[in-house]
Amino acid sequence: MQNSYLLIGAIVLIGVFLVAQYNKLVRLNVTVDEAFGQIEVQLQRRADLIPNLIETVKGYAAHEKTTLESVTNARTQSVQAQSFDQVAAADNSLTSALRGLLAISESYPDLKASENFRALQEELSSTENKIGFARQYYNDNVSSLNQSVISIPGKFFAGPAKVVARDFYVVNDPANREVPKVQF
Repeated sequence: MQNSYLLIGAIVLIGVFLVAQYNKLVRLNVTVDEAFGQIEVQLQRRADLIPNLIETVKGYAAHEKTTLESVTNARTQSVQAQSFDQVAAADNSLTSALRGLLAISESYPDLKASENFRALQEELSSTENKIGFARQYYNDNVSSLNQSVISIPGKFFAGPAKVVARDFYVVNDPANREVPKVQF
């Protein structure tokens, strides 16, 4: 009789362990999805600032049409991006285009002195910081997920939980690793 209680207890403990491992992987997977969602929220916030920034610059530097068009095109790509790879590529492209737009302001003292432009620059700088923190949060969670997926016992539960290792959010172009310079 006592042996049957031990056997039942062992089966229950094994069952609890299996469920806990499965749930851990599912929870990590959901957390990574949520973290990527935060990156997208911040990228959308930045994309929403860009039309106002372009209009402000256009008033002072209308002949900088090529730069303004590249920012507009990069913003469009950013808003339309769907997959992880598309979002990351559009983010890189938009960051580069914004760097060019903000460099224009150096040539126009009146633009730099504009209260509206300075407020937009400050908001953009704040948003870039939030994007950086969102990327870091995402990568931290991807690291935790990937470690669980490739290590034992998680390795045995990844398939049934339909959880796979994820790619880190990487800024490909070394020039894009810097936040656009915002000077007042």
